[in-house]
Amino acid sequence: MSIFNSMNTSASGLTAQRLRMDIVSSNVANAQSTRATINEDGEFEPYRRKMVTLQSDQTQFKNVLKHATSSASTSASGVKATSITEDDEPFKLVFNPQHPDANEQGYVEMPNVDALKEMVDLMSATRSYEANITALNASKGMLMKALEIGK
Repeated sequence: MSIFNSMNTSASGLTAQRLRMDIVSSNVANAQSTRATINEDGEFEPYRRKMVTLQSDQTQFKNVLKHATSSASTSASGVKATSITEDDEPFKLVFNPQHPDANEQGYVEMPNVDALKEMVDLMSATRSYEANITALNASKGMLMKALEIGK
């Protein structure tokens, strides 16, 4: 086990949570975008909310099991983003006959972005980011103390 495992784990957490915050900010920024993509029919479609999928950074179970049973030390594992997916919730229909993208009945398809969900995701990512910074600073402090003892 390397003395830097805990730092590497915290660093992977920081990277993953920063990506979550980036996706949330993209969702909020596009919450009113009615012409974000073009569908199969060649027509404009509203922005679809995006979500990040995170996974433990342990590659294979047999390697983890082998390492866990071979010594008393445990291997720290980080986290990685495996995908960014689009939310398949239906678009919101808003009555606004003056909007350029309104249909014949006067309804506009708006993005499926919910500000409340985005704020909850942002708060969760922020708290996780702060926790990883705290863990990183604690690891750094322990390493610095170990270097002082060796002097």
